[in-house]
Amino acid sequence: MAIVVNLDVMMAKRKMSLSQLSEKVDITLANLSILKNNKAKAVRFSTLEAICAALDCQPGDILEYVPDPEPKA
Repeated sequence: MAIVVNLDVMMAKRKMSLSQLSEKVDITLANLSILKNNKAKAVRFSTLEAICAALDCQPGDILEYVPDPEPKA
């Protein structure tokens, strides 16, 4: 997986639970859980903006590019 979602890391730094973030961002627990567990295929900018506002962070604090390992020959 090339894009890793570090939502759990930022939530821990801000001492915020998934349910608290869900209330602040007005997103269902199920959808936040999918995002937190790196199961999401996409994220809307409006959702990312709301999460960043609630956690007082930048998108780069939540999203990280990790290149796939090259296959061994």
